[in-house]
Amino acid sequence: MSEQTTVADEKAKKAAYEGNKLTKRLRHHVGDAINDFNMIEEGDRVMVCLSGGKDSYALLDILLGLQKSAPISFSIVAVNLDQKQPGFPADVLPAYLESLGVEYRIVEEDTYSIVKRVIPEGKTTCSLCSRLRRGVLYRVAEELGATKIALGHHRDDILETLFLNMFYGGKLKAMPPKLVSDNGKHIVIRPLAYCREKDLERYARLRAFPIIPCNLCGSQPNLQRQVVKEMLNDWDRRFPGRIETMFRALQNVVPSHLADTSLFDFAGLVSGQVPLAGGDMAFDKETFHDPLPPLDEEGAGLAEAAPQRRTISILDSRRPVQESPCGG
Repeated sequence: MSEQTTVADEKAKKAAYEGNKLTKRLRHHVGDAINDFNMIEEGDRVMVCLSGGKDSYALLDILLGLQKSAPISFSIVAVNLDQKQPGFPADVLPAYLESLGVEYRIVEEDTYSIVKRVIPEGKTTCSLCSRLRRGVLYRVAEELGATKIALGHHRDDILETLFLNMFYGGKLKAMPPKLVSDNGKHIVIRPLAYCREKDLERYARLRAFPIIPCNLCGSQPNLQRQVVKEMLNDWDRRFPGRIETMFRALQNVVPSHLADTSLFDFAGLVSGQVPLAGGDMAFDKETFHDPLPPLDEEGAGLAEAAPQRRTISILDSRRPVQESPCGG
């Protein structure tokens, strides 16, 4: 065996090893999110919204994998909304979904023309586009009898939304991992809530998903979300662990130390009350620590210092079914 062949074999083994670690890490992040927020239950029919981007591809792929070993039974139906964007390759998703053998539905609605007609040239189209898309998907969920609607938003999307609301909306509000729709009819879940975008990008390359770019909004480089994304990416490069710390802050809220009178009864505070849990004394100086290091390739680091979670039930292997003597 030549030296070149040996080097190539070693590279291939390393690539396979790294890919396996990445797959396990994403699978566990999705399992943690599903378990922490009770996203999927016995008998659920989960409608996975598939846009053709890396995140929704990864979401469908990971859920299909979990479905095989989960201790509960749930079905999956993939749904794509063909918004009639010029040049949209309508054959890509059906061919991909056929190859998986997953139930799917392609919905054709010309929301592209509506957006282009209503929104002036050069203005952000995302707001109207998302409202139109949401209305269609809610309707389709009812038609399909879906009990959960799964979206492909990840941890970075959630943090970007937090800062967008702070900078431009004057709200301390992010993107919840689980919510009830405004009409109360639908449960929307985001199983990728704990997943890093950089991991999903690597996973998309590993799995060779047939990515379809969004021509409607992809040509808007000055979007506020893009500005916030660049800010967070810069922080991530210069201050490792800061992104992880910020996301943990969303899970560790102290209403008594904010300033929203609808969340906490500041007016009703009187002397003699028992101090609130998580509060600090008025004249104490806050003590802060450097951010914990981010998760390494083995999933260690931050996870070791985080509080223990409940058992990841969605990841438990399903017990083999004992066949009867009759084979029934």
